Amino acid sequence: MSDYPTDLHYTKDHLWVRVTGARWRIGLTSFFARQLGDLVFVEFPVMGKSPATGDAFGMVESVKSAQDLFMPAGGTIVAINDDVVDDPELINNDPYGDGWCVEITPKDASELNSMMDARAYENYVNSDG
Repeated sequence: MSDYPTDLHYTKDHLWVRVTGARWRIGLTSFFARQLGDLVFVEFPVMGKSPATGDAFGMVESVKSAQDLFMPAGGTIVAINDDVVDDPELINNDPYGDGWCVEITPKDASELNSMMDARAYENYVNSDG
């Protein structure tokens, strides 16, 4: 059984996107969370910012390293998960549920076409190392 929910879209930067109506929720994959180890700090932009695809939109810091997070799609940030800011380990403990990072209203829904489904992402991480 896959470790990656089939209702999500995945990026090569190990982020996931869940489409919820006009909003897209973005988070870190369980693979990425395991690679990082225990998260101790996260930083996200303020709401209302509109980063483009590929722009850094935040940072996560673990006991092992710090990593920038890159937007999987351009859009306006309309929600930030303050629970994750207060307790970064939510990402480690529930990456596809309570550990989400931000929500955006996307500029171009066709950007989903460049993302992977769960099977393709699982193949990607299994061949990426």
